[in-house]
Amino acid sequence: MSRLFCLLLILIFSSTFYHLTAQEDRTGKIVVDFTTSAENPRNGEGDFITLKDSSILFIYTRFIGDKMSDHAPAQLMSRISRDGGESWSTEDHLVVDQEGDWNVMSVSLLRNSDGAIMLFYMRKNSLSDCLVYMRSSTDEGRSWSEPSLVVHDRQGYFVTNNDRVIKLSSDRILVPTSRHKTKESEYSNKGEIWCYYSDDDGHSWQSSQQLPTPDSVITQEPGLVELADGRIMMIIRASGGFQYQSFSEDQGVTWSYATPSQIKSPVSPACMQRLSNGDILLVWNNNGAKGPGYFKGKRTPLTIGYSNDEGATWQVSKDLEPDPNGFYCYSAIHEVDGYLLLAYVHRIEGDPYLGACIRRMRLADVYR
Repeated sequence: MSRLFCLLLILIFSSTFYHLTAQEDRTGKIVVDFTTSAENPRNGEGDFITLKDSSILFIYTRFIGDKMSDHAPAQLMSRISRDGGESWSTEDHLVVDQEGDWNVMSVSLLRNSDGAIMLFYMRKNSLSDCLVYMRSSTDEGRSWSEPSLVVHDRQGYFVTNNDRVIKLSSDRILVPTSRHKTKESEYSNKGEIWCYYSDDDGHSWQSSQQLPTPDSVITQEPGLVELADGRIMMIIRASGGFQYQSFSEDQGVTWSYATPSQIKSPVSPACMQRLSNGDILLVWNNNGAKGPGYFKGKRTPLTIGYSNDEGATWQVSKDLEPDPNGFYCYSAIHEVDGYLLLAYVHRIEGDPYLGACIRRMRLADVYR
């Protein structure tokens, strides 16, 4: 074999290796994979917030005992990153113990107008008693106030996903939620959807109009984003192969009739967030409409995409988790210094436990 030919092979191999490595690197890397065990069989449903010293706080649900259903015992735990999400503390810090008769779960974090951190979560007592609560911290998450009710005027089993509470440009806080059961009714997969809103940093809450939805469509787990024209867009986990959508022109008080969006999806939650560049980022299971995954109900792949026209159309970027036998959902999105932090629940076929992880990727790679 000639020397020239060997050099050519080396160049081809190096170029191919570099190309594959660059492609792989464009999905970022897993920086935390929360361990599970027989005594901690499930982790997940968390949210991020940047602290005043530029550290990043992540609070998530840690299930305890030998069960991993939505109703199993659980606590809220936290980790800290001091380098933009590249590395994280290895020990969990207890934030909220198992308050409810069943558990606490599904965290959202944001700052109020005074700079305090607001922590939202569900407290579950029974299949007829699951309500949204709020705590606040004035010392950057080192201690928390006593809990107060957000959903205060109704009873039943309410669901508000993690990373769902938003603050509008007017400082109004919106909490989207869906009710699936009351003491008098049977459990229904189709939820009754409202938004609760506060104009005084969570000291008091009011309820929106119930969102009108088609009788024939399952509706669950709403999420929100404020649009450039002042409207609020809601996306809704729904049946039929698409996420559904609704719009409010009065800051979340009344809502339009829910209709299919362009987001192909199984009956699985999607997560969206406004980016610093003005686009809206979307993380979801891109297997809806006529795809076989929709009919099987699979939550895979985990796809990232964006809209640069205020949600009128969506561009698919790439699959972050393409395993056809995987299970990926309940994402949280956080942007920091040109990077994205994405937390989500994950499970590979054959794994006895339900895990969670944090992925860190360059924001620029969403567009490559």
